[in-house]
Amino acid sequence: MFPDLGEFSFIDSLLKKSLPLGAEPPVYRGWLPVGDDCAMFDGWLVTKDLSVEGTHFRMDWSTPEQAVEKHIVSNVSDISAMGGVAKLAISGICINKSWDEQTRKRIGDAVAEGFAKRGIALVGGDTVAAACGMLSTTLLGTLGAQSPLMRSGACVGDGVYVAGTLGKSAAGLWLLMNHPEARSEFPALVDYHLAPSIDERCGSKLLEMGVRGACMDISDGLSSELNHLALSSGVAIEIEERYIPVDPEVERLCVRYGLDPLDFALNGGEEYELLFTDSVKNDIFQRKDALPGGVYRIGTVVDGSCVRMRCRDGEERYVKAQAWSHL
Repeated sequence: MFPDLGEFSFIDSLLKKSLPLGAEPPVYRGWLPVGDDCAMFDGWLVTKDLSVEGTHFRMDWSTPEQAVEKHIVSNVSDISAMGGVAKLAISGICINKSWDEQTRKRIGDAVAEGFAKRGIALVGGDTVAAACGMLSTTLLGTLGAQSPLMRSGACVGDGVYVAGTLGKSAAGLWLLMNHPEARSEFPALVDYHLAPSIDERCGSKLLEMGVRGACMDISDGLSSELNHLALSSGVAIEIEERYIPVDPEVERLCVRYGLDPLDFALNGGEEYELLFTDSVKNDIFQRKDALPGGVYRIGTVVDGSCVRMRCRDGEERYVKAQAWSHL
C-alpha cells in the first residue's frame, strides 16, 4: 500500500491501469550495439526517446492525451523499424509544476492506458517535478524473425520504399505556427502532428512478407533518413520526385497558401512512417490487406555513396540531409 502522498498516489494510479508483466522471453537471441533505431540485448530490442514540453509538445496546442500519444508513438516506431513488437516500458515523467491536478491525472492516465492498449507492460520508472514537463520512455520489444531489419541492409538493386504518405506532421506544425485560425480546416494534418497515427506493426509485417533489406523510421525527415540508410549500407540511393507520396491534405494546404509540398514531404520530421529497401517484387505490397497506409516505391539502391533525386523537369540533384538538430 502506497503512503498517502502526492507522488506515491500518482504512481499508484499508474500501476492500477497498467498491464501485468508476462513471462515472455525473446524467441530469437542476438546482440546489436548503437547505430540502428534500437540496440539489442540478448534478443530484447531496446530504444529510448524523450519528449520535452515546448520542444516536442505544447500544452496550448495539445491535450494531455495527445502529448502522451505522440511520445509513445515516437518510441514504438523505433521498435517497429527493426521488425519488432513492443512489450515492456520503463517510463519517466517530469511533471510541470504549473500543471493543475486534472492535467497531472490526465497525463498519468494517458501513459498507463497508452501502453496497456498496445499490450505493453509498464515495469518501472520515475516521477519528478520541475519548471518544464517531460516524458521519457525506455521501450523493449521482441522479434518474430531471427534477424532484425537494420539500416545497413540495403543492397545494390533493391527498391526503395516508403510505407504511408509523407509531409503530414510538418504541414500540421506549419499551420499551427502560421495560421492557427485555420486549424479546423485541416484537422487531419493538425491531429497527425499532435498525435501521429501509424501502423505500429508495420515492421513486423514486413518481416512476415519476406522483406530483409534496410529499414528505419522517418523521424528526422525523408532527406535525412535516405542519407542515413545510404551511409550505413555503403551505397547510393536514387529517387524520383514524382514517386514521393505527398499526402493529399498536404497538397491541399500547399495550394491554399502557395507552398511547396515537396519541402514538407522531403524534409518534414516526426512522420514515424517506415523507409525501407528490399529486392522483393512490388506486387506483394498491392494486396489490400498488406499495409493499410499503402507502400510506395520511390527509387532504387545503386553503386556509390550519395543520395540523388531525379526532378520532375528531368534534372538530377543531390539530396542533402535536412535533419532537425537540437544543438
